[in-house]
Amino acid sequence: MRRISAVDLMLFGTVLLWALNSTVTRYVLTHGFHPLAYATIRYAAATLLFWGFTFARERSFRIALRDMRLVLLAALFIFVNQVFFVYSIDKTSAATVTLFLGTTPIFIGVLANVIGLERMGRGFWAAALVSLVGVGFVASGSGGFSGHVVGDGLALMTAATWAGYSVLITPLMRRYSPFRISSLVLLFGWIPLAITGAHQTAGQSFHFGHLMWICIAFAVIGPLFLTNILWFTAISRVGPSRASLFSNMQPLFGILFALVLLNEHLSRWEVVGGVAILSAVLVERSRHNVPEPPGD
Repeated sequence: MRRISAVDLMLFGTVLLWALNSTVTRYVLTHGFHPLAYATIRYAAATLLFWGFTFARERSFRIALRDMRLVLLAALFIFVNQVFFVYSIDKTSAATVTLFLGTTPIFIGVLANVIGLERMGRGFWAAALVSLVGVGFVASGSGGFSGHVVGDGLALMTAATWAGYSVLITPLMRRYSPFRISSLVLLFGWIPLAITGAHQTAGQSFHFGHLMWICIAFAVIGPLFLTNILWFTAISRVGPSRASLFSNMQPLFGILFALVLLNEHLSRWEVVGGVAILSAVLVERSRHNVPEPPGD
C-alpha cells in the first residue's frame, strides 16, 4: 500500500478548500454582506497577498507587452466570473451552484476546440451532451423551474467564464509562473469589480460577529490564495494527470458541505442531473486530463 505523501495532502487540502468555498460564500451573503461588496473586499485582500508573495518569490511582475492583451482579457473574464458567482450564490443554493460548476471541464473542452487549441473527439462530444442533459435536470428541480432560474443561469455562466479564463491563461502559463500571472490578473480584474461594486461597498455595514469574519478570512486566504500555491506546486511535482484525480472529488465534497453545514437539500431531479454531469466529466477526464487553475 502506497504511503500518503506530502503532495497528496497538498492536493487533498486544495480540493477541500475549493469545495468549501460555495458554502462559505452562501453563508456570508445570507448573513449581511452585499454580493459586490463581498467580491470587492475579498479580491482586494487576495490581490495584496498575492503581490506580496510573488514579489518575495520573484522580485518582478514584468511580462512582455505582447502578452498584456491576454492578461487584460483574462482579467475581464475574472471580473465577469466573480459577478456571476456572487449573484448565483445569492439567488440559489450552494449545492446547486456546485453542481453547475461541475460542468467547467466540459466548457473548457468546447472553448479549446473552438479556438483551435485542441481537437475533441466523439467521446468528448458525447460527454458534453450527457452533461447538457444533466444541466437540464438540475435546472428543472422537482419537475419544474422553482424560481431559481436566474441563479441557475448565473451559475452556468460562472462555469463558462471560468472555463474561458482557464483557456486564456494557458499560453501565458508556458512563459511565466502561475503566481505572476495570478497577481496581475487579480489586480486588473479587481479594478472594474471595485468600480461596479463601489455603491454596495460604500453602504456595507461591517458589524459582524466572529464567525462572519472567520468566513471572510477563509474566503480570501483559502480558495483564492493558498489553493493557487498548493495546486501549482503539486502539479510541478506530480504532473496534471495525478492532480486531476483529486480535483474530481471537488463537486462531491462541495455538495456535502452545503447539505451538512447549511442544511440544504437536493430534489430527486437535481440528484439525477448531478450524477449525469459528474459521470460525464469523470469519463471524459479518464481519457484526457487537463490542469485547471484553482476555482472561485
